[in-house]
Amino acid sequence: MATISSVRSVQVVAAEPARSRMHFPFLDLCAQFGNIRGEIMAAVTEVLEGQHFILGPEVEKLEKEIAQSVACEFAIGCASGSDALLLALMALGVDAGDEVITTPYTFGATGGSIARLKARPVFVDIDPQTYNMDGRKVAEAITRRTRAIIPVHLFGLCAEMKPILEIARTHNLPIIEDAAQAIGAWREGRPVGSLGNMACFSFFPSKNLGAAGDGGMVTTNDPDLADRLRILRAHGCRHKYQYEIVGMNSRLDALQATILRVKLRHLQAWTEARQRNAMNYRKLFSEFGVQKWVESPAEPENCVHVYNQFVIRAVKRNALREHLRSSGIPTEIYYPSPLHLERAYTYLGYKPGNFPHAEQACKQTLALPIFAELTAAQQRAVAGAIAEFYHSDTGCGTEGM
Repeated sequence: MATISSVRSVQVVAAEPARSRMHFPFLDLCAQFGNIRGEIMAAVTEVLEGQHFILGPEVEKLEKEIAQSVACEFAIGCASGSDALLLALMALGVDAGDEVITTPYTFGATGGSIARLKARPVFVDIDPQTYNMDGRKVAEAITRRTRAIIPVHLFGLCAEMKPILEIARTHNLPIIEDAAQAIGAWREGRPVGSLGNMACFSFFPSKNLGAAGDGGMVTTNDPDLADRLRILRAHGCRHKYQYEIVGMNSRLDALQATILRVKLRHLQAWTEARQRNAMNYRKLFSEFGVQKWVESPAEPENCVHVYNQFVIRAVKRNALREHLRSSGIPTEIYYPSPLHLERAYTYLGYKPGNFPHAEQACKQTLALPIFAELTAAQQRAVAGAIAEFYHSDTGCGTEGM
């Protein structure tokens, strides 16, 4: 481990370029597009020439490819990851007065999809190491109104599914995986997307597999659920103008599907690059001697983490973020507050302190750039700027994690 004095001497070299020259985005989609421009333009041109824009052959091909990639029999494309969650709940018949168990430390769509059906989100605190829902606490949240469980595979790490699956079997409850951030992740030899009754994916541009706009997918091995999902996404119709059930308009565009099919061919290489970048951050944190103040993401055994985000837990997070901003280093906070403390969910009656691990994570976590095209020099600038903060008089002195 580097000493404080050696870190300071290295940092003079590493941090200054970060301020004067090392400005780069949090996610560089332009760099990604530049590498595959020819493939994308050829695929898009073919769709434009065919003039078939809603569902159709390109969507069907993508559905088959996604299903194969996550070891599921069926995949049903839809308009967004948020719609994927809503459609999955609708396919189960979740209705007003029902309860669905999930985590408060997640994007708003998870709780919002439940609330939109006038069902009640019931939150369970997270594991402070993984930031995923603590499966050991699910049982105590189950009531006679519970209709489903939605674990979230946050930041690209699969939740610990074994206890959740056992509880679900005991109480005969379906599981919907919120896999919006975790395509390509695995746990104990099984891919995310095949662990529950259904799984929901997002193709929002910032995801590891991102479209040129919104898009989503639901995967399942249940033919009846697959059939119901296809009807629900198309206004409740199996055949034109024949409304079997009340559905919605949530059909995947062929243009998005063809772009995603191109990107899917590159997903494994991009995932491996993200994993290398994660490993390099850990090495740099050791080299610069900041482990006392910066906790790297957990990567449990028997897991494949795909690092949609590289989220550290940092002492004096807000001050560190401001220092990085002034050094030209972009960061994000996922998430500033847990759902149970958001204004939209005050009607649920939760109070500060109900889910302390989620609340603490919101105060301490910070996402660093992790995109596949991130360079070694850019990563060194990030680590150097972090070291400069903690080894300065305005850093944290003797305070640690």
